[in-house]
Amino acid sequence: MDFQPVERAAEAFQQSLTAEEIGKVCRRAFGDAATPVSAVELGTGMYNSVYRVALSGRDRPVILRVAPPEARQFRSERHLMRNEFASLPWLAVIAPLMPQVLAADWSHEVIDRDWMIQTHLDGIPAPEHLGTYPRTAWPTFFRQMGAVTRSVHDVCGPRFGPVNGPEYGTWSEAVIASLEEIATDLDGTGLDAADVWKVAAAAAHNRAVFDEVTEPRLLTGDLWTVNILLDPGAPEPVITGVVDFDRTWFGDPAADWTIRMATAKVDERIAFWEPYGPLDRSPAAVWRGRVYEARHLGAIRLERHRLAKSEAVRESYGAMAEVLADLA
Repeated sequence: MDFQPVERAAEAFQQSLTAEEIGKVCRRAFGDAATPVSAVELGTGMYNSVYRVALSGRDRPVILRVAPPEARQFRSERHLMRNEFASLPWLAVIAPLMPQVLAADWSHEVIDRDWMIQTHLDGIPAPEHLGTYPRTAWPTFFRQMGAVTRSVHDVCGPRFGPVNGPEYGTWSEAVIASLEEIATDLDGTGLDAADVWKVAAAAAHNRAVFDEVTEPRLLTGDLWTVNILLDPGAPEPVITGVVDFDRTWFGDPAADWTIRMATAKVDERIAFWEPYGPLDRSPAAVWRGRVYEARHLGAIRLERHRLAKSEAVRESYGAMAEVLADLA
């Protein structure tokens, strides 16, 4: 087999499988006759390890995604792949844009990690291809993104929290628990988490503001340009695929990462709001939004630490201080 792993330091968060392990996974999924011809590790993911695998007897490659070992997973990021798998029936509204799951295994009998094999989607990642179009064409892309996000946010769930659980009866419980998990993870790494604990306390003190949100809507969790594929030959940007829904949860759509990114700048992305619709700008919604931003910043700090970006970790404290000042 032609095996092309990404070379990483021994202490790096992501660690590649061996060629032998990839062979074992393929045989578990497709039978003893399944022979990998090639496996190329794709370095685009920042959490799961991702491989494009060509198999003898199959016309198209498949995508193998492998979760980190459980011992390396933070409490706030535990079993994300299982969460994505549980989300698939709820994401049926965008199923034509998503890869299909061909096999999944949480047993750890073949390798000591969760893994999932999906169909390979055609298309070029948006960060690589969107820039080949004139900026006058970019609003077309953001309108499509707004429509995709709107369709996901219109899905109502049975309770609040991550799709795969734990379950919460109120939105305030889900938000506070998420903040406390992130703070606990930061404490466990030796980083100062006092600011995140303060945000959690503020949220607990004002839980009634969160409990104005009574409908648990499906949130994409992590959808933005890096998770979108574009048609390589279309005369204008056309979304052909969306991937990586492992951070889905049920809650307030305004808490979604997609909404954070859509409101981050006033540029071509303003077209996002045409199909999506206006945001709630009431005082309560604005206050909740500050807490959502703090949650995003805490999760970003944890991710930066995981990726050994120490300078970026330090920068997160200034941004969080600004949010805390607005919460006072």
